[in-house]
Amino acid sequence: MSWDWEKLKEQQQKMGGGVPPNVDEVVQKLKNIKFPGGPILIVVLLVLAAVWSSIFTVKQDEVGVVQLFGRYVRSAQPGLNFKLPLGIERVTKVNVKGIRTEEFGFRSDGSIARSRLGSSETETVALMLTGDLNVAVVPWIVQYRVKDPYNYLFKVRNVLRLLVDMSEATMRLVVGDRSINEVINKRGEMAIEAKELLQKEMDLAESGLHIVTIEMKRTNVPAPVQPSFNEVNQATQEREQLIYEAREDYNKAIPAARGEAERTVRAAEGYALDRVNRAKGDAARFTEFYKEYAKAKDVTRRRLYLETMSDVFPKLGDKYIVGSDLKNLLPLLNLGKQPQNGTAQ
Repeated sequence: MSWDWEKLKEQQQKMGGGVPPNVDEVVQKLKNIKFPGGPILIVVLLVLAAVWSSIFTVKQDEVGVVQLFGRYVRSAQPGLNFKLPLGIERVTKVNVKGIRTEEFGFRSDGSIARSRLGSSETETVALMLTGDLNVAVVPWIVQYRVKDPYNYLFKVRNVLRLLVDMSEATMRLVVGDRSINEVINKRGEMAIEAKELLQKEMDLAESGLHIVTIEMKRTNVPAPVQPSFNEVNQATQEREQLIYEAREDYNKAIPAARGEAERTVRAAEGYALDRVNRAKGDAARFTEFYKEYAKAKDVTRRRLYLETMSDVFPKLGDKYIVGSDLKNLLPLLNLGKQPQNGTAQ
């Protein structure tokens, strides 16, 4: 098959195309161009462009990382700095004082930077299994900053992805060691522990990040199980109330019983001491009597007899002494019944 070159050229001319210019023709046209000022002006412009591209400024909250053909050579501090021009050295400025934020398990109202996670991940990342095999919704915020620009740029391929994954792993580890009640009521303690663990992992990975703080948002259970969880909490509170009331009654009854027992023991001890002392006193008195009796038996016996009779006779009432020669007892029946004024009845 032979080509119709004439027809092909006509079609190119109709389409607005033409034969590509020759390289020699292009060079010749460039030589014919006349610049104002001549070659000196071109050299001056090139020098100015080189000087301009070698000057750069680093802000107060930034650090400039200088690379020579892609290799790290130095870090530039805030202020006016210089580098090799024309792309020989390249500067990457890293903000080392700004606080950055990542959200997990919720979306803020715009006052805090939104998480870079996908929407599906954001909705499910907060679902966690607690140590007592309950499911909890645990949203949290991680605030961090760059502390080592070199590690931040060159040690890890995707620092943000590493931070997100390690934050989730750390929080699941902390939640998995606690019960559902601890997860809900001890958020501050959990945040401190999670911050320490996350900082340790980021340092091991040489990420160049410093974890400023971890803030735990309101923790709850999933909506489908919320009514059942409330009933369990109510039953737990009722149980605690009953236990408290029982302990209160116990604290009232046991000390009272102990006090009564102590009082009874002390009374018995006092009675025993009294009986022992009385017995000892009686024994000592009998011993003294016996000593006196041994010295003068007749006198002591008579004295004891008289003392005893003096104690007994007053208790006997009226006493009548009748002689052995008395034959009639009738006159004695009215003794002691006469009127006090001496008149007969």
